[in-house]
Amino acid sequence: MDIEIKKMETEEETRGKAYVHWCAWHEAYPGLVSQEYLNKLTLEKCERIAFDWPDNLMIAKDAGRVIGFVGYGDRGEEAPDIGEIFALYILSEYYGKGVGQQLMKAALQQMRGYQQICLWVLKENKRAIRFYQKCGFDSDGEEIYSTTVAASEIRMILKR
Repeated sequence: MDIEIKKMETEEETRGKAYVHWCAWHEAYPGLVSQEYLNKLTLEKCERIAFDWPDNLMIAKDAGRVIGFVGYGDRGEEAPDIGEIFALYILSEYYGKGVGQQLMKAALQQMRGYQQICLWVLKENKRAIRFYQKCGFDSDGEEIYSTTVAASEIRMILKR
């Protein structure tokens, strides 16, 4: 396995990112989010999202195939001095192989100017929470309920 981490650049990579997005939600989130939401999350919808928001994305590729991605950036006017990991997904067949860590490392390198990085994770997604803790993130006690997916999310912070 020779994993390449790179910026998303081509239409083929964008479609691959969309496929990972779609698969990851359907693999990891049944029972954690509203099934109605999952039923509406089609591959076509994920492709629209991928083509509408292509910025600040790093992808992981194995033998030319997109197998994961991370989206990152800043909080905008809300908190311009705080970076954020917006999404980090990999195909389940790559769980435990270091791909998520490589993607996180790449995103954190891109955000090296920020003293603090945050992310939101589903409160019941214990696997993801453990992963983020291994990456140095800790919950700060903030919690929101997303009516969109009918689930609670917690905020985790990495201070440098």
